[in-house]
Amino acid sequence: MEDYKLGPMETRFAALIWENAPISSGDLVKLCQQTLEWKKSTTYTMLRRLCQRGIFQNQDGLVSPLLTQEEFHGLQSEKFVEDTFQGSLPAFLTAFTRRKKLTDQEIEALERLIRQEGRE
Repeated sequence: MEDYKLGPMETRFAALIWENAPISSGDLVKLCQQTLEWKKSTTYTMLRRLCQRGIFQNQDGLVSPLLTQEEFHGLQSEKFVEDTFQGSLPAFLTAFTRRKKLTDQEIEALERLIRQEGRE
């Protein structure tokens, strides 16, 4: 499985792309100069890194996501559960709910999700 863990700056950069995609690489450089105070070379280095990891693509100067933000977060979650709980979602939920009690609404939402996803 690919490494879908991002550092803090990679996370901010990825969020900028998802919020503005598709975006020209030139406009992305300007956006990063304004919001992150990055130089052009920093933007292109970070973009190249995230493209190599299969998250974004830079095709003919147009930057676009290969994964939606939701798909990316799903992959991150799967990787975490796999690495930490040997892929066991029940083990993850047990550990999670020992520290944070779920509200009735959260329990109902999870039950609906399980029923819905179990049918698909």
